[in-house]
Parts: sequence; structure tokens; C-alpha cells
Amino acid sequence: MEPLRSFVPTLPVSVVLPCREPAPGILERTLAALEGQTYPRDLFEVVLVDDGSEPPLRPPDRTPFRLRTVRQERRGFGLARARNTGAEAARHTVLLFLDCDLLVETRWIAAHARWHHRLSDVVTVGRYADVSPEGLDPDRIRNRTGPIADLFAGQRPRPRSGAEYLLRTNDLTSRADDPFRALLGGNFGVGREFYRAVGGHDESFRRWGMEEIEFGFRAHTRGALFAPVPEAFAFHQGTADPRRERENERSLRLQRAKCAHLIAHREFRGRPSGRTFSVPRLVVTLPLGEEDDDAAAAGGGDALAEAVAALLSDRMRDLVVRVEGAGGAAVLLREMFAPDPRVRFAAGATALDDFPAAPFHLEIPPSVWKRGFRKDLAHRLFRRLGDAAAVVAGAAGEGGAAVSLTRAWALHRARR
Repeated sequence: MEPLRSFVPTLPVSVVLPCREPAPGILERTLAALEGQTYPRDLFEVVLVDDGSEPPLRPPDRTPFRLRTVRQERRGFGLARARNTGAEAARHTVLLFLDCDLLVETRWIAAHARWHHRLSDVVTVGRYADVSPEGLDPDRIRNRTGPIADLFAGQRPRPRSGAEYLLRTNDLTSRADDPFRALLGGNFGVGREFYRAVGGHDESFRRWGMEEIEFGFRAHTRGALFAPVPEAFAFHQGTADPRRERENERSLRLQRAKCAHLIAHREFRGRPSGRTFSVPRLVVTLPLGEEDDDAAAAGGGDALAEAVAALLSDRMRDLVVRVEGAGGAAVLLREMFAPDPRVRFAAGATALDDFPAAPFHLEIPPSVWKRGFRKDLAHRLFRRLGDAAAVVAGAAGEGGAAVSLTRAWALHRARR
């Protein structure tokens, strides 16, 4: 990656700015900071999303950059939906998400956009810290001669949790499976097409907190590269409020319970003995062939039933068994296992299409499940996988087929 000082931008950028009833001066200061961007003004726009403010937001009539306002009706806490609304209204290739109470330095857009000029599936992660904006008016921001940081020289900015996670993981280089935990929803970037492929934000999040972590998890599973961008720093206009922090913590307890179903990671689920989740951690696919249908119609199918039963009793409990195929064998298995929520049946679609957010996929070819396999196959393969993208079992079946356990991000990335 070239140095930021020599970066020459060519891609247009949309800054999505969700906002609802900001305190006096907040939005004005944020827009004033955006006026000083080094990014060419003909290559970026700002999309202000009004989440049902009453009265409606009244942004400045004229700004030195393109500013458009879109409004959505209030339906509870609407940040996730506002980000989607802004993304749909955006006209440009790269989406940068910025909370309306953040003050950015002059190279903020360029720092994010530099990565998106090189990669279509990168998620750029900025940082921010809390400061008090008391006594700071928009003209001081516009007319400053140095960085915005100089305006808060007498304060000790308080970093947000995502920044702490970046420090703890040496900028995401020391862990392999949870870079999404570094994502700060108020300061990140993603390509518009990749944002759509991931599915945008989950609009069922109608309380404060964690909607960006859940989005980040799906982006990670889809094969995103998470790139920390320290130059994309911002200052949050507001310091700790004990009452609000208590309210946020109560909201987070509910959000963590919700996310346990949606984020298939041990940090969110612990050891889920006996539980079934909306998004399984592992999808095991058992493909069927025409010969398997013939055998089932003739009264066979015991090997397939035994394979399904063995997987359901595996020590790796957080899984779904997916029988892939149609005909006699699938009909027989449906009669036996259909009431079990951990057994699914599919014909035509792939496992990645059926379970795009499940982080691991295990495929057991017919030549293996027909002969049977040792107990706790999935658990044993997970122990062998470690930080690798995939592992292939040593015991191969007829025709050279073998059992493979693969991370979903590798499969999605290979498909692209």
C-alpha cells in the first residue's frame, strides 16, 4: 500500500451520516470538519440520514461539498436501518459510515478510500475517542491551522472499546477468527457492492449496541479483509455520562442475548451444550447421488441414517446436518429426522447459499459416510484445523474423495 501522502484518488465516495435529534451544535461541527477534507470535492458526497427527527433536521442550505438529506420514519432505535437507507441512497462506489457526532481529521476520507482503491472486499476500520466539545464552534474547526486534535490539547481523549481491541491484537495480526470485534460502527468503510452482498445491517436491531459487530461477523464470514486505518481517526463529541452508560449496559445485555443466535463464535456462545441457534457454527453436508435414491427405494439407507445420527451426537454440538439431494433417500431421511431442527434438507442450492453466515463447512462425500466414520468426527477435525483455512481428513474414500472442513471465508473468497 502506497503512503497516504502519495495516494491519488480516482474512486467516488459516499459518506453515510445517520442522525437523530442531535444536541445543538453537534451536526454543525461534524459538517464543518468534513469541509476540510483533502479528498477532491467532486469525488465525494455526504448522505445525511434523518432517523425520524422531530422537527426534521435542517442542514445548512449550502456546503462546499455535495450534501443530500434522506428521511426515514422512526421505528424504535433506527441506526441499523438508517445505515441501510443511506447505503441505498448513495450514488458512489465506496461507502464510508460516520456517526453524526464525530469530528474527523482532514485525511479521513483519503485514509479509508486508499484501501478501497485496491480491494473490493476490504472493511476499513477507523478509531475514535471521547472528548468534550464545550466552547467549540464550527468556525474554529473551519479556520484552524493544524489538526483537530490541537483543539483538544488540554483534554485526555477516552478511546472506545474497538480501539482497545486493536491494541490488544496488534492491529488484528495476532488472532485469526474474530477481527469483526474491532469494528466501530461510527467510523468504517466498505465497498457498496460488497455491503449489498453481505446483506447490509440487520434491521431487527432496534436497541442500542452491537449492530455493527453482527454486520462485521457476516462480512468476516463472507471473506472480508479487515484493515485497521489509524489515520482515519475521529473525535466523539461527548464524554462519559454515568446514567447513559447504565442504560447502554442494560441494552447490551439484551443485545448480547440476541447476538448469541446470530454470531456463531465462542466468545458470544460459550459452551452451548444442548442449545440450537439461528446461525449454526458448523454446517455438515452429506451429498446424495442417484444410486443412493435407488438404494433407499429398495429398503436401504441405513448407512445414511447412521451417519446423520452420529453427527447429531458429535461433541461439536453447534452444528446443522444438511442432506443434499432429492428422491428416495431424502424422503426416507425426512421421515426419520424432519422434526429435528438440526437436520435440514436441500436440493439445488449450495451450503454457502443456504447458510452464508455459518463460519465453518464440513463435507462428507458418499464414499465416506457409506463406509462409516469414527465417533466425534467434527470435533476431531476442529482440533486439527487450528488457524488454517481448511483441513482434509487423512482417510480417503473410493475415488480419492476425502472429508474436508473449511472456513466459510475461504469458500466465499474462492467463489468470488
